[in-house]
Amino acid sequence: MRQLDAGARAVFPAAFTVFLLVMAAVPVGVPGLVVAVAVPSVFFWTVFRPGAMPPPIVFALGLLQDLLGFTPLGSGGLILLLMHGVALRGRTWLARASFLWGWLAFCAVAAGAVLLGWLFQALLGWQRPPFVPGLTLLGIMAGGYPALAFVLSRMHMAMQRAEDALR
Repeated sequence: MRQLDAGARAVFPAAFTVFLLVMAAVPVGVPGLVVAVAVPSVFFWTVFRPGAMPPPIVFALGLLQDLLGFTPLGSGGLILLLMHGVALRGRTWLARASFLWGWLAFCAVAAGAVLLGWLFQALLGWQRPPFVPGLTLLGIMAGGYPALAFVLSRMHMAMQRAEDALR
């Protein structure tokens, strides 16, 4: 039973991110909502549970993001992998930083992800895409991160309490 419980906790961050991606793909009129959910979720879990977000899982989440968002296959995976690497590098600082510093760091990483996505669109389409959708996406990600981080941090703390109780 303990192995099943530990396995469920190990799989939960990726599985919940898949759930969020599928829910964000429901047509509600908010463009880019799939990306606006994937980037903060992968960032959060990479910082606080890096073992649950190994690179193959992050790439698979990026491919799912591409499929659900109708974007070129592989572009989301590459962007999420790069963002994952940045979050892993700053993980020790980010995990101990105040929420404000973590949010600002996320905003910087999200801005880089949006810029990289814009560059991919420009290269694949051989034309300069408009800036406004990218800025809107960045605003959605930056504005939505506190609420998503609140929910994810409660889940993370519940998993930590369960792990501590088993020790």
